[in-house]
Order: sequence, then C-alpha cells, then structure tokens
Amino acid sequence: MPLSPKRVIHRKVQRGREKGNATRDNHIDFGDIALVAMEPTWLDARVIEAARIAINRKLDRKGNVWIRVFPDKPITKKPAEVRMGKGKGAPDHWAAVIKPGMILFEVGGVDINLAHRALELAADKLPVITKIAVKPTRD
Repeated sequence: MPLSPKRVIHRKVQRGREKGNATRDNHIDFGDIALVAMEPTWLDARVIEAARIAINRKLDRKGNVWIRVFPDKPITKKPAEVRMGKGKGAPDHWAAVIKPGMILFEVGGVDINLAHRALELAADKLPVITKIAVKPTRD
C-alpha cells in the first residue's frame, strides 16, 4: 500500500505553483549518498514506493534507506464522463511536492558503489531528472 497521511486538516488543497528551489531538505543528513531532484514536479505515492522497492532489492535489504519525501498533497480527480462544473472532484491519490535540489532518498551502511547502483535504479523509476550526490568527507 502506498504512503498516505493518517489525517489531514483540509481534504482538498489548491494546486499551487511549481517555482523556486528547495530551501530545506537539501542536505544529506542521514546517509552517505543521496538521490537529488533537479526539476520541480509532484511525485505520486506509487512512484515513491516503486523507487523504494528498487533500492531495497538492489541492496539485498542490507544497510539503511531513508525516504526524505512524503506524499501529503491530495490530488483530486473528477469521475470519467462527468460534465464540467459542479465543484471540485473527490481526492484520488496523494503526491509529494518536489522542488529542484530536494533530497529524495538517502542510503548508508553499504559500499558506496552498490549504493550508487541502487540509486540509479530508483532514478529510472522516477518521472523527474535526478542526480546522485555523495556526502563530503570530513578530514
């Protein structure tokens, strides 16, 4: 079952604008290597889950995986073959609002090359251009 909030204050929300870069969630905080979004989008909960499964399968369930995004935006949809008007549709699925520079996934506790390959597999599942960033080492 895909990710979704347990409770929300507002059942329906407005769309908003896809502008600006990420000012938070843009540092590697937990793992050693991360997958970073390079363009704005809404990531569906099912897509996030597919990427998570791809990472875990490649890592053979070793190490740690952190999902840094959560789908908390309800996306509404009107039923098929319904005339225009008569208000906004019912909530259909959940999405995470992604901005450029946002960290999507972090991996730690495994070999850096294996983690890199796992994040490449996850990137292939996502409908957004991404890059892989490595945490700088402290000397």
